[in-house]
Amino acid sequence: MLMPKRVKRRKVFRGRMKGAAHRGNFLAYGDYGLQATEPCWVTSQQIEAARIALTRYTKRGGQVWIKIFPDKPVTEKPAETRMGSGKGSPEYWVAVVKPGRVLFEIKGVPDETAREALRLASHKLPLKTKIIVRQDEATTEAGGEQS
Repeated sequence: MLMPKRVKRRKVFRGRMKGAAHRGNFLAYGDYGLQATEPCWVTSQQIEAARIALTRYTKRGGQVWIKIFPDKPVTEKPAETRMGSGKGSPEYWVAVVKPGRVLFEIKGVPDETAREALRLASHKLPLKTKIIVRQDEATTEAGGEQS
């Protein structure tokens, strides 16, 4: 599972997931990507399950990039514990995902394979996603402004 090697603080505030993603909201490496359409906490187990689904379907062909990292600890109190007596102990790690964030990128596989692999990976995640495709620069320049 993914988790930080060391952190500045063991327990953190829960925070808010307001607004859209300003960073990581475009394809940086691959030709196909999985983009979040709603805010959510994605656990390290869910990221790993989606990664395994991606690599298994592509038969370890092409290249996969994971664009999110679980760096937020989530605390839980033991079952049947009375209220009070402080905050619980850290149990698992989550990545805070906002709408527009690219979660996974893939390159080096055919179109249908990439789309199906990303679809299978999206079923492992607790949020709604959409598949995005890189627009090559040649078509965007040709279809641009006319003077």
